[in-house]
Amino acid sequence: MAEGRRVGANRAVEAMVRSHRLRPWEWLPWLAALGAYFLFPDYRALGTQVFIAILLSLSLDLILGYAGIITLGHAAFFGAGAYSAGLLAAHGWGEPLSGLVAGGLVAALLGLASGAIILRARGLTLLMLTLVTAFMLQEAANKATAITGGDDGLQGMTVWPVLGLFPFDIYDRTAYLYCLAVLFLAWYVVRRIVHSPFGRSLTGIRESEARMHAIGSPVFRRRLAAYTMAAGLAGVAGALLAETTQFVALEVLGLARSGDALIMLIIGGVGRLYGAFIGVPLYKIAQDQFSAINVVYWNFWIGLLLVLVALFARGGILGLAERLGQLTRRGR
Repeated sequence: MAEGRRVGANRAVEAMVRSHRLRPWEWLPWLAALGAYFLFPDYRALGTQVFIAILLSLSLDLILGYAGIITLGHAAFFGAGAYSAGLLAAHGWGEPLSGLVAGGLVAALLGLASGAIILRARGLTLLMLTLVTAFMLQEAANKATAITGGDDGLQGMTVWPVLGLFPFDIYDRTAYLYCLAVLFLAWYVVRRIVHSPFGRSLTGIRESEARMHAIGSPVFRRRLAAYTMAAGLAGVAGALLAETTQFVALEVLGLARSGDALIMLIIGGVGRLYGAFIGVPLYKIAQDQFSAINVVYWNFWIGLLLVLVALFARGGILGLAERLGQLTRRGR
């Protein structure tokens, strides 16, 4: 029996090692992004916004898709990161990499402090607490006009060249590659997390907290750790937005920002690591096409798209693709 347990443990370790290896198809999104840089120079500004939105949705997926933490206030961390990097740049320190670190750290500390309180709640109470946290921060930023600029936004930012060599230009060449590089590093970190024993435990907590308690897993501490990590990644996304646009508006803390990230993640597929990479471009394309049909009521069509995904593509586009693949294999 002991030998059987050792064999089982060895197989589990081998499976985990294999899951860490990058598969050839995982390079496709990055090659496509690099190709778009050269093929579609007029869309580099849109590309930077897509990368930032993917990073925000990816951070949300870490807590929603893997830890099962439902939130409508993820924009609180995005906005905290944006204002942190923005305030540094507006007060004489425009070094972009340290701005990213500052944005991530401030957002992570905010996630740690708020998570220690609100993660003790469950269900609707937790949802409302996350929403209230973002509302409180947005109102505080609105009142602190002397610091944040209030309704007028934070202006007067000067961001230095990346690594002292690559200045931000009107053609968004540096911004595009800068955001792409940061997104790649963040994705790689999240990938390592979700395939680690810690990530496996998060999935177990999502599926059944009672069972994880029964085997002695520190459920609350692991949920809090995941919440803090996700907050830090969202803060990095916010800092990217501040540095590439050199402007921070109150809407970075708004419900619309959290709602958009959630919608894009649902469209792509929650808890699948690559859902953000599918959902964000589809949402942006749909937004562009529907707004062309009707400038005022395009949100109706986005809502209809979300309803169709919820009814006929549970698990998002990636979930639908998986089921179609299973049906194809069974038919052979």
